Amino acid sequence: MRTTVGIIGAGPAGLLLARLLHNAGIDSVVLESRDRAYVEHRQRAGILEQGTVDVLREAGAGQRMDREGLRHDGIELRYARKRHRVDFPALTGGRSVMVYAQTEVCKDLIALQLAGGGPLLFEAEALAVEGADTDSPRVRFRHQGREDVLECDYVVGCDGFWGVARKAIPAELTQVFERAYPFGWLGILADVPPSHDELVYARHDRGFALLSMRSPAVSRLYLQVPEGTDAESWADEEIWDELERRFETADDWRLERGPITQKSVTPMRSYVHEPMRYGRLFLAGDAAHIVPPTGAKGLNLAVGDVVTFARALTYQKEKGSAELLDAYSATCLHRVWQAERFSYDMTTLLHRAPDATPFEDRLQLARLERIAGSRAAETDLAEAYTGFAFG
Repeated sequence: MRTTVGIIGAGPAGLLLARLLHNAGIDSVVLESRDRAYVEHRQRAGILEQGTVDVLREAGAGQRMDREGLRHDGIELRYARKRHRVDFPALTGGRSVMVYAQTEVCKDLIALQLAGGGPLLFEAEALAVEGADTDSPRVRFRHQGREDVLECDYVVGCDGFWGVARKAIPAELTQVFERAYPFGWLGILADVPPSHDELVYARHDRGFALLSMRSPAVSRLYLQVPEGTDAESWADEEIWDELERRFETADDWRLERGPITQKSVTPMRSYVHEPMRYGRLFLAGDAAHIVPPTGAKGLNLAVGDVVTFARALTYQKEKGSAELLDAYSATCLHRVWQAERFSYDMTTLLHRAPDATPFEDRLQLARLERIAGSRAAETDLAEAYTGFAFG
């Protein structure tokens, strides 16, 4: 099998890249180790930056998002029983975000790919990337019980942190930067309408809490818990009681409760692999970087990576110049590190470390008061949250 771009991974990054390349007249093949049902139902991110929304629309994948997604023009910060709303459009010249789950993005892109795109092979496990430093890289993979080879001009690894793509880059050429956090997020899905019409980020002496949503009828909520917590060790009522404590306000706001349909614990880490390119192998998304979810950046960073690659390859096709491809790693990493910075700032602003001192507690409150009282500080948060420019 041969193609111009071999894409490993059919998450939102790999699927969007295939769509962008198809629209530019560049052929590709997508290899995904899981089956279609798994890809379309695994719960992940739910906040799309303005730039991601715009790209999905331009790619022809925004119709259902625009019908069913929830545009949000701000977030609410809670601390010391106070409430402060950050108004995104007023601070950013009109930008906003969209609540639309990653599962739905994948469903839309899969439907487009199967209807008119290049091959999309489910249950096709990539085994290795070979010849990345040559003009003819290839991906060895297993599909329908037999091994095969996908010969390419380029390979893009959208296969996540545990995938094979990154392993093809020699260790002596790489640098890794990472930080693990001593807490995680206990996340729940609940069949109850959201208790607020925008996301609520709460800093509390007992730990962080987040009120989010998947639809007007389904709430998504999170609690900061110690690292290594077993989700099943928390009873449903215990979760609701703790959420109620952490979201407490001085007014009459109430948290609505409902049946919990899913529980899970997400570990918190920051990770960057440099470079993001080796020869004709390009890394995108979690294969190259991970952010704690506090800043809602993971999916959006992956979109930025594949947009950068698609633009670069289209530029080479039209202009005959590899200038943008050669700059891929540096271009992406500039945005990645800004997102890492923002995600770290949000994480340390809102989470209480296990060994936090009263001094550090007061610093957090002072930082929150600064955001609430300074348009400049508030604008910095709004600009970062709604998204850094692609490319």
